[in-house]
Amino acid sequence: MRASRHARIGKEESALAKKRRARKISRILAEAHPDAHCELDYSNPLELAIATILSAQCTDVRVNATTPALFARYKTAADYAEAAAADVEEIVRPTGFYRNKANSIIRLGQQLILKHGGELPDTLEELVKLPGIGRKTANVILGNAFAVPGLTVDTHMMRLANRWGLVDGTDAARKDAVRIEFQLAELIERRDWTMFSHRVIFHGRRVCSARKPACGACPIARLCPSYGAGPTEPDEARKLLKGDRVAELIALAEAQA
Repeated sequence: MRASRHARIGKEESALAKKRRARKISRILAEAHPDAHCELDYSNPLELAIATILSAQCTDVRVNATTPALFARYKTAADYAEAAAADVEEIVRPTGFYRNKANSIIRLGQQLILKHGGELPDTLEELVKLPGIGRKTANVILGNAFAVPGLTVDTHMMRLANRWGLVDGTDAARKDAVRIEFQLAELIERRDWTMFSHRVIFHGRRVCSARKPACGACPIARLCPSYGAGPTEPDEARKLLKGDRVAELIALAEAQA
């Protein structure tokens, strides 16, 4: 009976109902993941930009293990602009695709010197013109370094937005990060965009994994049309939970059931 109720979510709801459901999801995520934050280490906007470039196809843990040596050697846009490619490549090698990443970092420094006085701009329009920075990276920088709300559509956001039935359109549209960003922007309050992004990433890593989501221990289960993609038996699902707040997640899931 519960499964059939979940199957109807998203198919019979109006645009207003979807917005209400999305915002309810956002509120529950805030309760489930009050510790959500950017997991890249940085101390200024330039360091965040560099770390985010390095995070492509790489874990935040690996990036955070790599950046201390990089940030100690190169502190300003001018330092990166004048860096030797081989030196940067050697430091960032552990993050993968190191030649492309080193090239992007050096060119970023050069463009910042040439067009922005060595400082990172604080608008999406200017950020996406810079080497190595697309909309996802720009939104990370805006939301975390400049306190400008931004929706970060990474693999977790893409997966969960689709699982939650918040994305409309063709299969191609549901895999289009920009379209997903625009659709979510219509559902989630702008002031919540940055923290919503962090909370979705936390939820994707700790509860709603790609291969085996913990459906039976998920506090959003009753709002999710994909309920049943993973184990629905609570005891089995609880074993899949990760992180430091497993007990709190279990309690919240029981309260929301």
